[in-house]
Amino acid sequence: MSKPKKVLIVCYYWPPAGGPGVQRWLKFVKYLPEFGIEPIVYVPENPLYPIVDEHISQEIPKGVTIIKRPINEPYRVASMLSRKQTKDISAGILPSQKKQSFIQKVLLYIRGNFFIPDARVGWVKPSITFLSQYIKTASIDTVITSGPPHSMHLIGLGLKNENTNLRWTADFRDPWTTIGYHDKLRMTLKTQETHKKMEREVLESANQILVTSPKTKEDFHQLCNTPIEVITNGYDIEINANSILNDNFTIGHIGSLLSDRNPKILWKTLSIIISENSDFKDSFKLVLAGKISEEVIKSIKEYGLDSYLELKGYISHKDAIILQRSSNILLLIEIDSHETQSIIPGKVFEYLAARRPIIAIGPQNSDIKNILEETEAGSYHTYQDEKTIKNAILAHFDLFQKGQERLTTGDISKYHRKALTKQLSDLILR
Repeated sequence: MSKPKKVLIVCYYWPPAGGPGVQRWLKFVKYLPEFGIEPIVYVPENPLYPIVDEHISQEIPKGVTIIKRPINEPYRVASMLSRKQTKDISAGILPSQKKQSFIQKVLLYIRGNFFIPDARVGWVKPSITFLSQYIKTASIDTVITSGPPHSMHLIGLGLKNENTNLRWTADFRDPWTTIGYHDKLRMTLKTQETHKKMEREVLESANQILVTSPKTKEDFHQLCNTPIEVITNGYDIEINANSILNDNFTIGHIGSLLSDRNPKILWKTLSIIISENSDFKDSFKLVLAGKISEEVIKSIKEYGLDSYLELKGYISHKDAIILQRSSNILLLIEIDSHETQSIIPGKVFEYLAARRPIIAIGPQNSDIKNILEETEAGSYHTYQDEKTIKNAILAHFDLFQKGQERLTTGDISKYHRKALTKQLSDLILR
């Protein structure tokens, strides 16, 4: 029997980090050994995670090799000025330039122009020095870097420059220069050009590019000739076989709702339904779990929905699954812009496994729409589709009143983390 192939995985987010960013490689690492691959994980020893979920550490596979090295992050110093502002910036919760306070402007200007491509760039050189020796000693010929933060890819680039025979795969969980928050970082034109240069160098130097959506693949194909493969995020939970619904007609959303991700059309529609339908008024509840911007909460109150609103704050991954399965409708909200057409939030796939109907609102031509249609898991609407949003909500409420609600039943098997890891292993062993 042949020995497993060793693969070094470089990433920033790892338990106890909370949020969706940690799930992708935690699950790949879980299943890779089943396909003849031994993952070796390289992560920071003392990271400043904006969200911490202690429960998720229990999901680290037993026996996996994890290498940790110290990291110095500027957020430690910045928090002396404003702990809340620093934590929000670290989490990507950024107001538009017009609504930034003086402290925010200063912090964002420093973050945007002095730490390129991101605030973890100080970890790059020490990591290259350490890993260059480690991969020789451990006889490793394959490295995978996962970003954001995209400074992880600079580690891969440095290792590749030192050893051209090294096979390097760059995994983009999100785009780089087209990510939604870039225009809020108060970057100079010179800084923007530096980002583009770095992005192109990474794309052209890697042996393989992984992306999580078809549109990101299309965009990257305009920048390089490197092979690009789409491996989406997925689910690794038991598919819901039984309904455990609340007594109320509950519309739930799990995850951050930033200022730009504020579906006023939804709040308006819900307000109209409440005014027109007394049964809905008596039964409705809106449950939001995660970081919710003050602007979103303000909009909800302006439409008279505050008495129906339940804010749970950040909840553990385990509790998020319970909320998904106890909701009558699951909300999926994306920013209304061309850049977000390629964004497929990780929670989409756990929503699919929860088997609760999804109402998604986002930009036209979104990759999310294709997934919902393919899996028959819900309906997709743009920010101009007030009538169809209203009809979809009322259709689900009608079933709720009749006690005829059904779980969605479309085929979602290809989005299981094990199936996705099989795709990854085929690329690694190719």
